[in-house]
Amino acid sequence: MENMMELTNTYIAKTYNRTPVQLVRGEGSLVYDTDGKRYIDLGTGIAVNIFGIADPAWIQAVTAQLSCLQHTSNLYYSAPAARLAQMLCQRTGMERVFFSNSGAEANECAIKTARRRAYLTYGDTSHSTIITLKGSFHGRTITTLSATGQDSFHTEFGPFTPGFVYAQPGDTEELRRLADSQGCCAVMLETIQGEGGIHVLDGAYLQAVWQLCRERDMLLIVDEVQTGNGRCGKLYSYMHHDIAPDIVTTAKGLGGGLPIGATLLGSRCADVLTPGSHGSTFGGNPVAAAGAVSILNRIDDTLLAGVLHREGLIRKALADVPGIVEITGRGLMLGIRCEKPAGEIVARAAQQGVLALTAKDKIRLLPALNIPEELLLEALEILKKEIAK
Repeated sequence: MENMMELTNTYIAKTYNRTPVQLVRGEGSLVYDTDGKRYIDLGTGIAVNIFGIADPAWIQAVTAQLSCLQHTSNLYYSAPAARLAQMLCQRTGMERVFFSNSGAEANECAIKTARRRAYLTYGDTSHSTIITLKGSFHGRTITTLSATGQDSFHTEFGPFTPGFVYAQPGDTEELRRLADSQGCCAVMLETIQGEGGIHVLDGAYLQAVWQLCRERDMLLIVDEVQTGNGRCGKLYSYMHHDIAPDIVTTAKGLGGGLPIGATLLGSRCADVLTPGSHGSTFGGNPVAAAGAVSILNRIDDTLLAGVLHREGLIRKALADVPGIVEITGRGLMLGIRCEKPAGEIVARAAQQGVLALTAKDKIRLLPALNIPEELLLEALEILKKEIAK
């Protein structure tokens, strides 16, 4: 491992603070390092490996497509992308899908769609502003950084893309004031702010945002990059709140381990994008799409009920643990605020064989949606001991 650490530190851009662990193989919710040490994975590559490591159905789908055609451009038809788009539309009520390679790219597409719709409606850019929420996170491109409602991201990479204003989550009056004064084309939000600290938006507020968008002819864009694909106990987390977004963006768990992003377009904007207005070389890649079809096929009611059941196990196991201040989130996207720094607890847990994450000042849990209960409880026992130390 020392050689790999040296090579990494020498040749890879230093954009990550890496845990001194080199993972080499895994199965399900267990991963192993170069020394054969076993870890229970509660992070899944940041909500990506939703059926765990070396998932047999995903491997079969990916390798079958890989042996036929690994890539073709979007100048031709591709069966895996077409099937995946059909499945996404049929299960959400959306009408069209644009495929890309990441959550940031999916959000870029959503932003472009909202602004082009406004331009086609008004004939100019007078209604190009998009409202996002303070504490939000929408990606690391210049424009999605601009959309992100955290001042800490708006420092060293300027000038940033104009046309974004930020509202306090839960404040419907501020939202209405911004909508009336800025010339807005959309509101963009996460129902649970992931990188913002696993902050859950109130259902009544989400209803109010949706109604305001209808009143002002704005699009509602819901960022489901982290919350989606079964993570929160519904196929997409907005489905908990009886709202109908105009655009839904997703990525991470949809690919099961390969890069894919998807922007789902509803009836109000299904035909906004036309030939030449947007594109992606690798978007809808046949191998990634085939893997995503196998993932989406298995996100059913039984799996989703299991997600909520495991949430209950976690909350019960951590109830009354000394040192825990609060638990936020939904399903298997949970944040644990402790009296001690989250980073220190996560580092100690890794030494004891449990891999977790952080989000702001919280421990972040994003395990596989089908993690065996006995492994989950074993990991929680280790976390409890480290939190209480």
